[in-house]
Amino acid sequence: MKVHLNFTNKGKLVIENFNNEELIEIFSRYMNTLTKKYAVDVNVPEEANQNIVQDGSFKVVLSNVQCDVDTFFKELGRDIKVPLKKRSEGKLENVFKIQVME
Repeated sequence: MKVHLNFTNKGKLVIENFNNEELIEIFSRYMNTLTKKYAVDVNVPEEANQNIVQDGSFKVVLSNVQCDVDTFFKELGRDIKVPLKKRSEGKLENVFKIQVME
């Protein structure tokens, strides 16, 4: 299952403070932590995430999905605010919206 995490306007402003490698590492780390709680395998294809800031989207591939995808990404959205907030000013609302591609 391919999923795009499309950044909101505020999310786009925040991710501009990070480089591509940092974003991949942050999202990968937080998703891997969540896989201990949710039955899903997550893969972050680096070739599809070469220009995260310019694309305004983070691409993820899910397999062996045995949980509610919306709940998984809702919790990721809450958790991911912690590292992103360190380089932003003000309050962060929703950072991204999920779009299931296939």
